[in-house]
Amino acid sequence: MKPTTSAFITSATKPDEFPKPRLPEVVIAGRSNVGKSTFINAVLNRKKLARTSQKPGKTRLLNFFLVNDTFYFVDVPGYGFAHASKQTIMSFKTMIETYLEESGHIRGAVLLLDVRRIPNDDDHLMMDYFHSRGIPVLFVLTKADKPSRNKLAVQQRKIRQQLEFYPEDACFTFSAVSRQNKEAILDVITQWVGVSNG
Repeated sequence: MKPTTSAFITSATKPDEFPKPRLPEVVIAGRSNVGKSTFINAVLNRKKLARTSQKPGKTRLLNFFLVNDTFYFVDVPGYGFAHASKQTIMSFKTMIETYLEESGHIRGAVLLLDVRRIPNDDDHLMMDYFHSRGIPVLFVLTKADKPSRNKLAVQQRKIRQQLEFYPEDACFTFSAVSRQNKEAILDVITQWVGVSNG
């Protein structure tokens, strides 16, 4: 699949605000500082489609991006919920859980992990949740341009040892600078949403 068109459609907090018509959805999830907006922009060949910020935790809503008029990227608030009150954190959790439980259109989840860090409890909880719902996971190890080649290989091994991969899962390193493995990532998403790989 080659992304030819992409557009921000809406932000939502509850099911009656989800965009219509309902189309296949790909969840974009990860820690607050993992670079979800940067990933979306890089993969879709856009500079400012998803808003980036120097301060983590700025995504406070479910953001729907229509890709090729055939499916949505759904950017969920980064867990870790940096600089948020306890009340806000609880509202985030409720919003995300409601979306994941009631969407009915999720075809896969892109779980972003900073390649320089070992997955934490929140990463494992998110992975386990997707697996428990039968949602295939594409693990994307971001910021792959930061460590040296040797350190990158070491970190990949450590992260893989920490994660429980299902047969339908995939894992790639990714750099928004070099766009390494971008095509492989899009190939996985293409299989999930059932669009032609043109």
